[in-house]
Amino acid sequence: MAIPNIKQIWQKVTDTGEKIELGTDITTAAAGLVIALGVVPTAIATAPVTTATIASIPLIGLGGKWLQSISNNRKSQLEEWVALAVPLAYISSFDNLVRKNYWLEKRFNNAASGVEIQQEITELGKLELDAKLAKQALTDFTESHLGLILKRQLSSYLEKAGIDKYTAEIITGWVGWGTLNCIAELISQEIKSKSSLSEILNQNLIAAQEKIKNTKYSKINSYIQDQISPESSNTVIKERWQILGEKDLTIPDLYVPLQAELLDSNGKVIENANPKQSPVILEKWAKDLLINPNSQQQNQVMFIQGGPGRGKSVFCRVFAEWVHQNLHPVWTPILIRLRDISTFENDIKQTLRTAVNADFAEGDDGWLTDANTRFLFLLDGFDELRMQRSSTKGIEEFLKQIGDLQQSCDNNSQMGHRFLITGRDSALQGIERFIPHNLARVEICLMKEVFQKRWLQKWKRKFGEDKSLTFGKFLKSDSCPEQVKILAQEPLLLYLLAAMHRDGEITDSMFTGVSSNQAKITIYQKTVDWVLTKQRSKELNKEITALETEALKRILAEVGLCVIQTGGEYTLIKHINERLRCDEDAKEILEDAQRKLGDNPLRNALAAFYLKSASANGVKEGAVEFVHKSFSEFLFAQRLKNSCKQWIAGEEKKQRWRFKLAKKQLEEEIYDLFGYGGLTGEIVQYLIGLILLDRREQLTSEELLRLFTRLQDFYYDWCAGKFINAYRNNLIDEEYQENLPQNKMMQLHKYGKKIGLREVDIYTGLNVLILLFKLHNYAPDKDELKDKISFHPCHLSDSDIDQDLLHRIISYSNMIEIGEFLKIVGQHLNRADLRGADLSDANLSGANLSDANLRGADLSDANLSGANLSGANLSDANLFSANLSGANLFSANLNRADLSDANLSGANLNRADLRGADLSDADLRGANLSGAYLNRANLSDADLRGANLSDAYLIKTDLSGANFRRAKNLLPDQVKLATDWEEAIL
Repeated sequence: MAIPNIKQIWQKVTDTGEKIELGTDITTAAAGLVIALGVVPTAIATAPVTTATIASIPLIGLGGKWLQSISNNRKSQLEEWVALAVPLAYISSFDNLVRKNYWLEKRFNNAASGVEIQQEITELGKLELDAKLAKQALTDFTESHLGLILKRQLSSYLEKAGIDKYTAEIITGWVGWGTLNCIAELISQEIKSKSSLSEILNQNLIAAQEKIKNTKYSKINSYIQDQISPESSNTVIKERWQILGEKDLTIPDLYVPLQAELLDSNGKVIENANPKQSPVILEKWAKDLLINPNSQQQNQVMFIQGGPGRGKSVFCRVFAEWVHQNLHPVWTPILIRLRDISTFENDIKQTLRTAVNADFAEGDDGWLTDANTRFLFLLDGFDELRMQRSSTKGIEEFLKQIGDLQQSCDNNSQMGHRFLITGRDSALQGIERFIPHNLARVEICLMKEVFQKRWLQKWKRKFGEDKSLTFGKFLKSDSCPEQVKILAQEPLLLYLLAAMHRDGEITDSMFTGVSSNQAKITIYQKTVDWVLTKQRSKELNKEITALETEALKRILAEVGLCVIQTGGEYTLIKHINERLRCDEDAKEILEDAQRKLGDNPLRNALAAFYLKSASANGVKEGAVEFVHKSFSEFLFAQRLKNSCKQWIAGEEKKQRWRFKLAKKQLEEEIYDLFGYGGLTGEIVQYLIGLILLDRREQLTSEELLRLFTRLQDFYYDWCAGKFINAYRNNLIDEEYQENLPQNKMMQLHKYGKKIGLREVDIYTGLNVLILLFKLHNYAPDKDELKDKISFHPCHLSDSDIDQDLLHRIISYSNMIEIGEFLKIVGQHLNRADLRGADLSDANLSGANLSDANLRGADLSDANLSGANLSGANLSDANLFSANLSGANLFSANLNRADLSDANLSGANLNRADLRGADLSDADLRGANLSGAYLNRANLSDADLRGANLSDAYLIKTDLSGANFRRAKNLLPDQVKLATDWEEAIL
């Protein structure tokens, strides 16, 4: 007896003679596949065959009836059931995929859905399915003869629809896997109906389910469910809100779209961008780069930068879920918090495999070259990377590796993945020259009014109209300072302000006469107070912890220190406990609390601030983290401020004033606090704000002088190598027999932070140097301090001057990594006194030297590209062959400076004083010299092509041989005033 083919079986089974009620059952795309497979039901075979008519038939619902008619017929064979069930399952799997894929649905909906299509006898229709082939289709569908035919025909169908070959490979792979699930469902229905085929089908169900479970597709879906789904995201966000006292907020409750400015390769806002397109909606920008086939940026890494609290991490969650819901599996999101990576391999692919930490990556060496997968890697928190120096050259190396891998993905269709990175803009400071050329950069903007209104509408729906309107009026009122209005444009701080205003913790008069930094500090101070005293009553907190509020704050400050020093957002509770037990006062507080509670007082204290559990290096118990990195930074600054006050405390003894803290103990504490790494700009801002500006906590002028004296004494000893060279020897002064850098190194190793002896010593010295620069910066504005606090890093005393010292400190710092001094100290050099310092060949690219005193300094061959030197005094300085390209020298004093052979291309010299300066052979192409004083300057053979010389003073200036082609606003009267302009190119 001849075996009927699939086409014949379909015609026989679907020719029921019943009237079919039309409706919507499958998508247009799936209807097109029905036609392409040649399995159009007999009931409409005589009608015009279009995707619209096929889509109107309840194909999936009728399929159950048709299969039942086969099962009820005792003469039916397994192959008949398979011939009908498997194509139905395949169509259903494709239909399911299209329904949840925005990109695919849009692609097929754009096609003419009602056009009549000519049916053909397809490869599937001609297949004669025997018992062996039928059984193979059930137990190993994707590799079966029937499965391969369906895959080929779907591939052909997708190609005709304009889907590229690589994307089609992904789709067919996932449709094949989805078919396994659909087949399993159909088998389960047969078993429930106890049909004549149920027994034989049941034998295949277990094999089919095992096949489904062990596929890479199942493992990827499990990863998505655990890490990307709304349930996992909202759990994370719920935990974060709970820290701030809210119990039932999720991402959608308050999230509004973010805006971003387009940046060029140098990180500057693209000014000539279309005003209608800038700023861009961040989600739309990322979507366009990901799915726009005409984009010229397919080989670019998406880099999203923004300050703390701007919404970078929440955006990653939101966008990962959008990709999951709308693009998967054409794009599969992989969300990695970079701070969780403890080890970086030389091979970036191995680093990513370790970071993903999922079965589908760990068990497959070729997971990145798999034709059936394409990943969007969202790498969140570039600034929080915890680099292991022994296995990588630094964060710039990691960035370079990602850039290279993205380029490889663009060139290799089997590896067409994309990368999106987020981080603070400060993370790129000092490593600009290492940034890959293929970064598409944007910076998250402050929240515009229209989006703030949307946020307030969401706040109103959650907490009631009265609270929302009152807060909205407060933000618009004249009593709300401008600084607070600006802070309210940051998502995290907007929430804090709204919540505290709702609870009556913020008043109209609170921010009168304060700076932006001080307003931010006030908000964080109020937040800590608010959480500790308002979210739970003071009495309840004391009942839970047996600790007063001030004791809780002290513990939280120590937690902030531990989190910052271990290099992430979390820390182990045992490390906090160890540190507190070493502090006699804190130890006494905890022991007293333990006696009252009979419980662990530290864990209870941490619970009072809603610190959440965290996973640290695989340890899921006993670790905690803050809601946001800026909280740990603020609390660490509080801890530093507390120590500063202890360092300067003293008393009168025998008519002599003495510090309570001995010099040796002071030095131990300085290494303990500063030896972990470089202070971030935010920590420095908070600390300076607390000790200099905060009305509640600022130090008096006398206290500041004491602090300066103690830090300066430490700096002198550090420069002499007294601490790193100390070792146990009875012949050595007892005061220095302990090697303090070594003690700190060993402590950090115990806490899991791998750091070397030299690094501890360098970081400690640089951090103290920052504070000395900041105190020097502050003193001139205070009459009682301006003649008492004066710091020059090369002046060990009035008589002991070592002009090379700062240069040696820079070189010493760069032993960690080139540019380390610049990265840590470079932004804190404004108003610094560097007169006469030898900084020849130093790298100060991008440094903030505004208003610095560099008179007579040797900066020959130094790299000052992009540096801020506005208002700086560089008179008589040696800048021979220095690189000042793109530097800001607005109103700088360059009187008699040697700038011969210097590169000043693109520099801003507006209103700069260049009288008597030597600019011979200097490169001034495109420089802004408007209003500059060039009287008696030497510009012979200088290149001034494209320079702006409007209102520049050229009296008795030597212009011989200078090239002024395309120079802007050079007037004949200006040239006439020059002494020598022979052979000048005009």
